[in-house]
Parts: sequence; C-alpha cells; structure tokens
Amino acid sequence: MAKKSFRNTMAVLLLTLLSQLALADELSNRAKTLLDQGKAGEAFQLLDPVEGARAGDPAFDLLFGISAVEAGQHTRGVFALERVLAVQPNNARARAEIARAYLALGETTTAKQEFETVQKQGVPPEVSATIDRFLDAVDRLDSVSRATVRGFVEGASGYDSNVNVGSNKSSVAIPGFGGLPFTLTDDSKANAAWFATLGGGLTVRSPITSELALVGGLSGALRNNFGVSQFDTVTADAYAGVVLTRDKNIFSLNAQFNQYDLASDRYRTAAGLSGQWQYNWDARNQSSAFVQYSDLRYPMQAVQNADRWLAGGAFAHAYREGEVTFASGYWVGQRPQDGGSPWLGFDGLGIRAGGQMNFDAKTVLFAGGSVEYRRYAAEDPSFLKTRKDTQYDLALGANYTPARNWKVTPRISYTLNESNVELNKYNRETVSVTVRRDF
Repeated sequence: MAKKSFRNTMAVLLLTLLSQLALADELSNRAKTLLDQGKAGEAFQLLDPVEGARAGDPAFDLLFGISAVEAGQHTRGVFALERVLAVQPNNARARAEIARAYLALGETTTAKQEFETVQKQGVPPEVSATIDRFLDAVDRLDSVSRATVRGFVEGASGYDSNVNVGSNKSSVAIPGFGGLPFTLTDDSKANAAWFATLGGGLTVRSPITSELALVGGLSGALRNNFGVSQFDTVTADAYAGVVLTRDKNIFSLNAQFNQYDLASDRYRTAAGLSGQWQYNWDARNQSSAFVQYSDLRYPMQAVQNADRWLAGGAFAHAYREGEVTFASGYWVGQRPQDGGSPWLGFDGLGIRAGGQMNFDAKTVLFAGGSVEYRRYAAEDPSFLKTRKDTQYDLALGANYTPARNWKVTPRISYTLNESNVELNKYNRETVSVTVRRDF
C-alpha cells in the first residue's frame, strides 16, 4: 500500500514537472517570437515575473538577458548574461550581448574587451562585421569623453588616362591670333600613365566640455606617374578648429591649409576657413549646410591668384537594410586677385548624388556622380569668347574590409569637361586599387 502511494506521488510530481517544463517552453517560445517581431519590451515583461524561479537556467538567462538589453534594461541584462557566462564562458552570443549592454552603460573599456573576445572565437563573417561596427561606436564614444588620436596609412596603384588634365586634341585654333592652328606641346596634351601613391594622416580631438571639442589634423600624399615624372605630385593638408554638439545639431569651424607641389615645385597653396552646420533629424536622416573660403596662390603664375567661395547644402538618408543615399547642391565662385584678368573668374552651380549598399558582410558597394556648370566673368582675349564649362564626374567602386581597421578599395572614375573653348575640353578615366590601414 505504501509502495503504491509512493508511486502515485512520484507520478503526480513528474506530471507537475513536465507540465511546468511545457509551460516554461511555451513562455520561452512566446518571448522568442516577440523578440523576432521587435517587441523586446513585451518579451521582457513576459519573462520578468519568472526570473526568480528560473534564474540559473542558461537558456532562460540568455533569452531574458537579450530581452532586457533590447528593452533598455541594461543592468538587469548584465546580471542575467553574467549568469550564462559563469557556466558557459565560451557562449559567444551571451558575451556579445553583455558587451552591447556595457557599451550602453558607458563602460567602453569593458565593452571593447568583450567584443574583441567574441571576435577571437571565430564567429561568422557577418557577425564579425557587426562587431566591428560596435567597436567603431566604442571609439566614437571614447572621443567624446577623452582626447583621442587617430591615424591612417594608405597606398594605391592604378592607371590614369589624363594625369595632367590636358586637352585630348593635338592642335587648337586660337581666334585671337588670326584663327591659326597651334600645335600643343606634349605637356599640354593628355598624358596617360600608370601611377602609385603613398599617403597618411593623423587627426586629434580633445574635448573641452561634453559639448565642445578642439579638433585638428595633418595629411599628405606622394604620387608617382611612371614615365611622365614631370607630373609627379606632393600634397599636404592641415586643419584646426572647434566642434560644438548641441542636441541634434553639430557646428564646426576650421582653419585650413593645402599645399600642392608639381614636379618638386610649389604649384599652388590654399589657405582659408570652412564652417558647417549638421542637423540629425533622427537615426536615419541628416542634413547639412556649409560655407568655405580659400585664398588661392600660384607662386609661379601670380595672375591666377584668386579668392574662392563655396556654399551649399546636403541631405543623407540611411535605409533599414543598410543602404545610404545622399544628394547636395552648391554654388562656387572664384575672383582673380589681379584685376587685370577678369576672364579667369567664374560663378558655378553644382549638384552631387550617390549612395552605397551592403553587398555582403565585408563589402560595401558605392556609386556617385556630379555635374558642375561654370560661366566665366569676361571674354577671353585669346579665344574672343566668354568661356562656359560643364563638368561631369562619375565614380563606381567597393570598400572591402578583410579585417578591422583594414580597407581595400577598387575604384573606377570618369570625368568629361565640355567647354565652348576647345583648349579646355577633355576627358579622363582612372582605375585604381587602394589599401588603407587605420589606427
């Protein structure tokens, strides 16, 4: 009799346990469904009442931790995910989620360590790419709170059909000289060449307050055009300024300097100021307005010295699938500092548009184009007409990221400049591959 009673009791306990497990599985399945539907808050509310009873079950703790992090309950999520890692230290999903929670809590050093630990476990490429984006976010957060120095080095090689932006014609008739045809020198015509470049740069950001920061940077590049070394170039850029971030607004003001050397001679310098207002409407939409002034100096051709102004606006939109599109419009004006050469000054209008899309976890495709119309200020005394140009540019390429901080960029571009002055008509095609390392 006692044995029969014991068996009946055990049967009841077993049935109760099985029914509880079934209810637990049903609860977990409902929570998973809510998470898949993007309803993390509802999933958290569903699991929260049973945390005390089910804490210690790694499957439950992982689901509860993910729901808490997604719902903004980051501290609760950390506690749950720590329980998972206590018994499953190699659980990559739990470690990635706890890293995300630490990032949201502002513990950037711990978040970075956890993300890097996950990457070392040999996760799939798409997961590694996502972690890279989180690590970039960690770097951005660090730059807001402390002084940071960033840098890069890069090398490129390719083919350029018109390295000197010369005319595609061999001779040009000049009306100011009786319409006689003049044969262009080799250096005045388009020169094609294989080329290689080497460049690098540094940027510095130093916060003054939570909203205000000092910024600055240096960069430079060397370009060797094989077979036409008279067109080899050296460029150097420097800037320094301030950035103010207030709510959805980002204001920046920079002093800028550029030097462009051609065949070891200083060809042009540009010094000036630039300002920009960027407004982030939400996480997917951004607009900006900008203005720039440059004092252009040509040491060997002082007649080309000019004041250059640029002003315009832009808009960018990011889609949920990762695609990004942008468009901008601008006005550009150039005024000769030598009042005796008004035909070198112009006003122009331009538009630019482009976008990018994710091809796979490591590859982003991009494309862009622009059109700029320029009307010059006076009749050119050599060609007896007022010059008008329309320039078209098109670029296609991809950014491939084989590892974090490395980027390989194959790119092709085409430029066509139409002009009512024959000497200024040209086209240009380039094909290149760039390898860049950020640090």
